[in-house]
Amino acid sequence: MSSGYFRHSVKLAMVLAAFALVGTSLLAVTFGATKDIIAASEKKAKLALIAQILPPELYDNDIISDATSLPPQAELGTVEATVTYRALKDGKPSAVVLEAIAPDGYSGKIKLLIAIKANGEVSGVRVVSHKETPGLGDYIEIAKSQWIKGFDGTSLEKYPSKEWKVKKDGGRFDSVAGATITPRAVVKAVRRALDYFSANREKIFSLPAQEQAK
Repeated sequence: MSSGYFRHSVKLAMVLAAFALVGTSLLAVTFGATKDIIAASEKKAKLALIAQILPPELYDNDIISDATSLPPQAELGTVEATVTYRALKDGKPSAVVLEAIAPDGYSGKIKLLIAIKANGEVSGVRVVSHKETPGLGDYIEIAKSQWIKGFDGTSLEKYPSKEWKVKKDGGRFDSVAGATITPRAVVKAVRRALDYFSANREKIFSLPAQEQAK
């Protein structure tokens, strides 16, 4: 191999490495620039959904300022810290909004917001995001179906464990024929969130408000 060919190869390798470095840097800059924008957009959408499931008459505190952070919880299906919004009425616990994940949707994870009153009754449930295929996902979206409202007013006291299933499995919740995986996953996630709240109610309301949760 001639020295000229060797120098050419080295030069070409250096150019390619430089391009790779520049490309990586641009991706990093782009990600950094859009990360906060995406996070802000998701937060805005989340707060809009909270307004749908947490009636204003349930609280007189600033739920944003009184939010706290929960570490990952297996019962909630979370693998990273999540924000929990706490509602107080006349200084007493009134309700809480938990973030939960149904990990076993038809096409992957289904992210949920679940509002639970202090007495353990569901105030409302909304889907934050999902990857379900068109048609299947429609069933759980409030903009396209009223199915998700079927959780309103439910609780562990009102309905025994055997009823926390879709009707096809012998439970009380409706599902579309041939499309039971998605609603089945959501029902299970809501039930697990209720179990978690029942076991951790005092702990959730006693946690200090944290700046990163706002």
